[in-house]
Amino acid sequence: MILQKPTKELTITWEPLPDDFVLPDDPVENIQQPLLAAALTDALGAAGYIQPDMLIGSNFGLVATVNKKIVVKAPDWFYVPHVQPVPPEIIRHSYTPHLEGDAVAVVMEFLSQEEGGELSIRSTPPYGKLYFYEQVLQVPTYVTYDPYERSLEVRYLEEDKYVLHRPDANGRYWIPQLELFLGIWYGERLRQTTNWLRWWDVEGNLLLWSAEQAEQERQRAEQERQRAEQERQRAEQERQRADFLAAKLRELGVDPDALN
Repeated sequence: MILQKPTKELTITWEPLPDDFVLPDDPVENIQQPLLAAALTDALGAAGYIQPDMLIGSNFGLVATVNKKIVVKAPDWFYVPHVQPVPPEIIRHSYTPHLEGDAVAVVMEFLSQEEGGELSIRSTPPYGKLYFYEQVLQVPTYVTYDPYERSLEVRYLEEDKYVLHRPDANGRYWIPQLELFLGIWYGERLRQTTNWLRWWDVEGNLLLWSAEQAEQERQRAEQERQRAEQERQRAEQERQRADFLAAKLRELGVDPDALN
């Protein structure tokens, strides 16, 4: 399947990778990048947002053929609403939009030490990331985040150009493709205390990580156990009081059973 789409001087096609094509295997720049990405996916899964036909990935190759040359970018996090299934024995190593499923809906990049890497508009090979997501993949929502500077920016594709949008009063951004808000939350996960990216639903409820859900359930179960124990103790106190009163009545020559 080849879809032709001229974009100015670009000819973009969506073609299967050759069997002998070697995907780039660049290491992440720091240990925090995969942790940030995993936390985003974990919260979606724990809240039941992830469906079998979705594709959510991290440091995973997105592929396009530009002017007859294969171009691959591996964003820190991305979301595709619907992809075609692959046989169970096949492991997906890359994703080509339009050929294997929907266009990529959301891409996130965590800012690196490379000057302008994630915001580069370089329009010649090697294409800048912003240019590639904007002009080649045409991703509707592009997120860039610097956890150290606590800087979050969200761009929406409007008339083939990214437009920087403002956060709401809570400092969060609406991500229409997921119908969720995205914002910064400072706290601990997996013994790492930092500025995490987190999701909130339309009503402002924080989507919990799976560990937070488990802890919440543990606390709820403990509260139920304590309530049950209090009820047991109350019942035991009532029984002891009734036994005491019955014993007093018998001392007075009154049969307590005859009073019932």
